[in-house]
Amino acid sequence: MPRTSAGILLYRLSPALEVLIAHMGGPYWAKKDAGAWSIPKGEFDADAESALDAARREFREELGVNPPEEDYAELGTFPYSSGKRVTVYVADGAGLPLEGLSFGEFEVEWPPRSGRTARFPEVDRVEWMSADAARERLVKGQRAALDALTERLAEAAAPS
Repeated sequence: MPRTSAGILLYRLSPALEVLIAHMGGPYWAKKDAGAWSIPKGEFDADAESALDAARREFREELGVNPPEEDYAELGTFPYSSGKRVTVYVADGAGLPLEGLSFGEFEVEWPPRSGRTARFPEVDRVEWMSADAARERLVKGQRAALDALTERLAEAAAPS
């Protein structure tokens, strides 16, 4: 059974589309930019919690703040080449302050094969950025979610 994750992709229109994405923390990602950013997300057990509840929990764990109290729309479930799948929810996050974020941490053996464990932030920074900038920076498996968001917003803006 493939691993499943859920996350929240916040956007704002100011006046052009911007999305909130996070640079992955830890030593592997420290000096990388392209393909080193992610939607705040994480794995969950579908038998224990809903995808939306997991997305909200992961947002809180990774960024240290509650996700905005908005109506979330399910954008879709997107497969990675590894077989992992991520369900993404979207909402307008224009009111989310980026001050006072407290990033969650994880432990890993570092340096590799040293026998020592070190703690690193799951995320080391978050930014609002244009859809074009986000496309270059997001991990490849999440770019389809960005495409789905831009299509959804274009359809909503189209005259009836």
